[in-house]
Amino acid sequence: MDLRVIEKEDTMLSIEIAGEDHTFMNVLKGALLETEGVTAATYDVNPDQSGGQTDPVLTLKTDAAVDALDALENGAERVIEKTDDFEAAFDAAA
Repeated sequence: MDLRVIEKEDTMLSIEIAGEDHTFMNVLKGALLETEGVTAATYDVNPDQSGGQTDPVLTLKTDAAVDALDALENGAERVIEKTDDFEAAFDAAA
């Protein structure tokens, strides 16, 4: 997965995530919104308004007590946990 930081501040991060689509981006956005300290998380894949950009751009904002990069790491870990839980439930049901 290729990531490109577009803008970084203590409480705001905007990154391009190459090769991903709505499926992954919705899961990541949902996990970020469940992460403590995250006040907003969204993504854009609209090439008409983005100068031809087609890879999703994730933007996340946090409260002053949480660094945006740390929140992204916590959100990604949350995605891994949810995936592991789903796999365990699926295996148990099979």
